[in-house]
Amino acid sequence: MLTTLISFLGGSAFRMIWGEVSSYLTARQEHQHELQRMRLQADLEAEQHKRQQEAIRLQAELGVKVIEAQREADLDRLAAEGFNIAVEATSKVTGVRWVDAWNAAIRPGLATVSIVLVVSDAWQLVSLNENAWALAGAALGIYVADRTLFKRGK
Repeated sequence: MLTTLISFLGGSAFRMIWGEVSSYLTARQEHQHELQRMRLQADLEAEQHKRQQEAIRLQAELGVKVIEAQREADLDRLAAEGFNIAVEATSKVTGVRWVDAWNAAIRPGLATVSIVLVVSDAWQLVSLNENAWALAGAALGIYVADRTLFKRGK
């Protein structure tokens, strides 16, 4: 009988102790899993934040580039409009005879001088620098553009 009582108490005590130890080990393992999950979640959130910051930076850069492209397009448009206004101004009739004669002679005269300079440079009779090329090109551009636009009715 004593052995039965000791066996009974020993078995019950052993189950109680094993239950507590098992419960402790399970809680500890769950706690470690929770800590690991929290670390992984923090890493994921940090990576997501990093990607969002990179996306914001990229959008800002692209926004600046769009603004710069619009500014350059506006400047090109204004330059073209200014050129068209200058071309139109060269052919306006003032009503004063000698001024109109001067205006009528100056464009063909500049175009002729420009053509002579370009041909002379091609034949290596003279050597035009960059500024001379720019002036000759502008004079020919105004003369030719004016004729072309006039023929189109613009």
